[in-house]
Amino acid sequence: MGIDINHRYQRKVHRTKPKSKDVYLRLLVKLYRFLARRTSAKFNKVILKRLFMSRANRQPVSIARLHRQMSKEERSGKTAVVVGTVTDDLRLLEIPKLKICALHVTDRARARILKNGGEIITLDQLALRSPKGQNTVLLQGPRKARKVYRHFGRAPGVPHSHSKPYVRTKGRKFEKARGRRKSRGYKA
Repeated sequence: MGIDINHRYQRKVHRTKPKSKDVYLRLLVKLYRFLARRTSAKFNKVILKRLFMSRANRQPVSIARLHRQMSKEERSGKTAVVVGTVTDDLRLLEIPKLKICALHVTDRARARILKNGGEIITLDQLALRSPKGQNTVLLQGPRKARKVYRHFGRAPGVPHSHSKPYVRTKGRKFEKARGRRKSRGYKA
């Protein structure tokens, strides 16, 4: 008679390779898998993990966020590394000289960065310059900025809940009665 082993918790849900079939992304994975294995730097392990991520978890970073993060005194002269997209921000009128390494940079953001004497490099160029991530600042966009996160959490209508309900439309006739107004029974 054998031992009854509980296999319930044996499934490990973490990516070991990207879902994408993009050849260039696969080449980057090959490179950073090697660097993560052969160097002691945690930087390469983090880059590798982020290369596996879905697009929802690789949120875009605006130039304004890069400017705000890189304008700190201790970060001057360092390279901002973004495993994702760098986008333009029209609200930012003047851009300082930035050194950026990213998976993708939008056309307008690229034009503005280069016009102001900045520099944009790819992740494979970064591997040659700083294989252990020396003089770099690893940045990422706000993951919970997606609209879908507004609906998550405690159910709408439950006390202390700030979740947004899934309503067909926001109008007088839609989910505005019981539980929404004091005059209609109670207000949650």
